[in-house]
Amino acid sequence: MDDVPKRRILIIRFSSIGDIVLTTPVIRAVKTQIPNVELHVLTKDRNAIILQNNRCVDKLHTIKSSTSEITKELRQLKFDAVIDLQKNIRSRFLCLKLLKCPHSFPKLNFRKWLLTTFNLNLMPDKHLVDRYFQAVRKLNVHNDGLGLDYRLIDEDFESLSLLPHNFEAGFVAIACGSQHATKQLPTAKVIEICKQLSLPVVLLGDRDDRKKAIEIENAVGAKVFNACSALNLNQTAAIIEKAKLVITGDTSLLHIAAALRKNIIVIWGNTTPAFGFGAYEPQNSTAIVHNFQVIGLKCRPCSKIGRNECPKHHFKCMENQDANLISATANKILSQ
Repeated sequence: MDDVPKRRILIIRFSSIGDIVLTTPVIRAVKTQIPNVELHVLTKDRNAIILQNNRCVDKLHTIKSSTSEITKELRQLKFDAVIDLQKNIRSRFLCLKLLKCPHSFPKLNFRKWLLTTFNLNLMPDKHLVDRYFQAVRKLNVHNDGLGLDYRLIDEDFESLSLLPHNFEAGFVAIACGSQHATKQLPTAKVIEICKQLSLPVVLLGDRDDRKKAIEIENAVGAKVFNACSALNLNQTAAIIEKAKLVITGDTSLLHIAAALRKNIIVIWGNTTPAFGFGAYEPQNSTAIVHNFQVIGLKCRPCSKIGRNECPKHHFKCMENQDANLISATANKILSQ
């Protein structure tokens, strides 16, 4: 290895949480398949926690708001290659300042627009992770099929001490919120599901989800533990790692659960797996993944990322979800 020249490579992905988790197969493949590589990753400061324990990342760089904060430092490193997995104006401009033509991937924004605007699905049957790998083909890096990575350390599992003693026999983790309202299962539906589950429930989310979680907790009782806003991201991931099942919408916790090889129920609202954002499982995975979608709505998908409210004001993509079927499916998984 000593006689192989060192190659210094930068991977760019600023946000969001789920999208960064989806870069981890590329990070691992670059680190393990390119001899004597020194791998750097650039992300936003608030997202550094996702990769801070990743053993394939030699150096993690962060910005708060602008790439100008770090351009000088990055230029001095004289990267041999830059892999742009963000592919927006900011990342392209940074590559220009680094005097590097980036390795990138097809974002397919026009095809996504056709799907959300005209319900015309020309999206390839290919996950975003597999599209990411198109960025590294010229570097002779391929997908190893090992799935996503999310590494936790012992102190992250201290969050488990918060749980009531009756949760020690097993529990379900439910992501009760999302950055976008149209990705969230209505509160009444979550309450209905919680009441029917055979195991107690931990509600996960941030401070914006806490009001909703308190309403669920009050309606269901001691069977529910509200952990919203009480944990950082890695502590939340530790809860997911110990859960028997994860129920989530199209959220970042979906991808963390997939990285941790968990059984997952995904409840899709205004978005769709056709965008390539579903649970990404490793080859020969034994995890169970069930997708629940309201089929036949011409208004769905209405956005590739989510909205603050339903543009049709009926929210049928979530209101028409069958809580009884979701609960029965969950209990069947838990009984296996």
